[in-house]
Amino acid sequence: MSSTGDVMPLCQSATALSIGSLSMRDPEVTSRIMSAVSSRDTAPEVALRSALWKEGLRFRIKSTLFGKPDIVFPGPRVAVFVDGDFWHGNAWRIRGMASFDAQFEHINNGERWKKKIHRNMERDLAVNNKLSGDGWHVYRVFESRLKRDLDGVIREISDLISSRRKDRTPQIGDRGRPKENPCQGR
Repeated sequence: MSSTGDVMPLCQSATALSIGSLSMRDPEVTSRIMSAVSSRDTAPEVALRSALWKEGLRFRIKSTLFGKPDIVFPGPRVAVFVDGDFWHGNAWRIRGMASFDAQFEHINNGERWKKKIHRNMERDLAVNNKLSGDGWHVYRVFESRLKRDLDGVIREISDLISSRRKDRTPQIGDRGRPKENPCQGR
């Protein structure tokens, strides 16, 4: 409150400057907020793990795999990543903006944030390519989709795991040995 008892509007405060519907925060405030953002055990990630466990799907959350997946199914070789919308380039769609670049037009250090998120997106592609090349199936889901359709995501992951298990199960012949594959060696 000011000395006259009036409430000071946010756009006049020392921590934010309002521009249209967007506001520019003081860099110290932004730094404090960003340092509190967790990179592990986020609410969407925990919700997904809980739902997968209830579905009877067993997984690992600690792995030495390239890219550090959030959830790993070692047998069927499925790596699941729960991606934050902002950090992995999807926030502009959720916020109803015209483009990826539009979300950075009126914020402090817009170019810096744009480069950082582009690097994250490029790294996501590199991780996908490396794991796929090593025989893993990569499943990525944005946190907004988890909030909107957790049951659908669980169904997709469950179906993926089932199909990957079927693909990797050898067929057993009459004597308990795997049948020869007639297509091998062609």
